Amino acid sequence: MAQIQGTIASMSAPTAAVAGSRASGTTSTTAAAGGFAAALAAALTDSTGAASAASGAGTLNAQGVPTELAAYGNGRIPDSALAEIGSTGERLWAPAARAFGQLSAAAARDGVSMSVTDSYRSLAGQVDVADRKGLYSQGGLAAVPGTSDHGWGRSLDLGLNATAQTWMRAHAGEYGFAADVPRESWHWTYSPPSA
Repeated sequence: MAQIQGTIASMSAPTAAVAGSRASGTTSTTAAAGGFAAALAAALTDSTGAASAASGAGTLNAQGVPTELAAYGNGRIPDSALAEIGSTGERLWAPAARAFGQLSAAAARDGVSMSVTDSYRSLAGQVDVADRKGLYSQGGLAAVPGTSDHGWGRSLDLGLNATAQTWMRAHAGEYGFAADVPRESWHWTYSPPSA
């Protein structure tokens, strides 16, 4: 707990841009109601009915932080800088949300279903998870608050049965996702394709 409190205390205050976004009360738009895969597929289809290209894949800086979110800080990203994942209410960095939408639609076409159980995690949310589940470095399941890829909107946790887990292991990489935490088969992190 002292390590968590020390990490939080050492973090700088949000930038003026973040404060301005919070003060404006802007939020992301919600995808149309309906089935998860249908909402994602609709969001990824243009007016001609063709699937959107994987443009806008985003970039990461040398520390693995989305370049357009770095100024906000881990766990301090305003809703307006994130994108909803279908109609789940969960949010991710926009390129990760688009890639997950494509992944989810492909899984649905293959008859595979999955659910999103967690995605972007605020700093307060990271502290809560660390308090409840313990730090990974000490045998728990949480990153030190302020260091989680959930706090950058790059990671999501999925509800996966055995079929969905097998499908993810075979296909997630095609969409930029990898299971990057050894003890967490439900945790998947997006990395944009290299330029």
